[in-house]
Amino acid sequence: MIDVDFRTVSNGDIDLRVATKGDGPLIVFVHGWPELWYSWRHQIEHVAARGFTAAAIDVRGYGGSSNPPEVERYTLRELAGDVAAVIDALGDGPAVVVGHDWGAPTAWNTARLHPDRVRAVVGMSVPYLPVSETSSLALWEQVYAGRFFYQLYFREPGVAEAELGADHARSIRMIHHALCGDGNDALIADKPADATLLDGMTDPDPLPGHLTADDVDVYAAAFERSGWHGPINRYRAQDLDAADLGHLGTDPTITQPAAFIAGERDAVRRFVPGVDIFDMAAAACADFRGSTIVPGVGHWVQQEAPAEVNAALDRFLDGL
Repeated sequence: MIDVDFRTVSNGDIDLRVATKGDGPLIVFVHGWPELWYSWRHQIEHVAARGFTAAAIDVRGYGGSSNPPEVERYTLRELAGDVAAVIDALGDGPAVVVGHDWGAPTAWNTARLHPDRVRAVVGMSVPYLPVSETSSLALWEQVYAGRFFYQLYFREPGVAEAELGADHARSIRMIHHALCGDGNDALIADKPADATLLDGMTDPDPLPGHLTADDVDVYAAAFERSGWHGPINRYRAQDLDAADLGHLGTDPTITQPAAFIAGERDAVRRFVPGVDIFDMAAAACADFRGSTIVPGVGHWVQQEAPAEVNAALDRFLDGL
């Protein structure tokens, strides 16, 4: 465990555990699924040494933060409000917000919905794609008709929670292996619609290079505490996002300085056959400062390639 100070920030009835380190302008880190503040351990040390305050959130539903049971508590608007609350509590003016996986849409939409709180924004793995009036789940129903897709599997309450919660450490190992640069991409493997998430995944021995047994223990202990319902409810809330943000009626373009970082082998870029969504990274950003695609690296880019990611963050921060 790295040396950090933990703070609790409240947003209404939600308490957020935030790992902090350093002293200076605020950078807020927002993790994705199924992760934790700890996913940013390499970046926390780096930006703190550079003279920033690093603040890595346990997103609601995870680890030491509140995990309400209702799906509607996991919309992008709710999560963006959490980030804004952290900025208000820990910062002195607007902050840089950095997000990975689901943390990326949260970061992008914090910049959109709370522009006065966000100085600049970096998304990792998921570029900024403004929420439309059609839910992403409806798109996946078309793209993956008759086949398995994990986000459709997640829709039935309790099913994925039971599978993943049967052995937290095993689930973490298998998911991390499947989506790393040397993995088997089992998240989007061609398997029948009635398959389960872990079908076709490998329990790796040895572990992927970015993950140690101690790292697995940190994640497993967090999921033992919080369960899987909150993290999976974020997927279920996509219909609510479409009804909310898709009908917002305002220009969805992000005006703050923005950048994108991802691994070359990230499965996210192949979710829609024949479309590389990484090519869309600049489309809805008015001040886009560039993409960094790290060769040979998979989904867990900031953990698989911390030196390359930190260098990309340095270039972005130096240009602000």
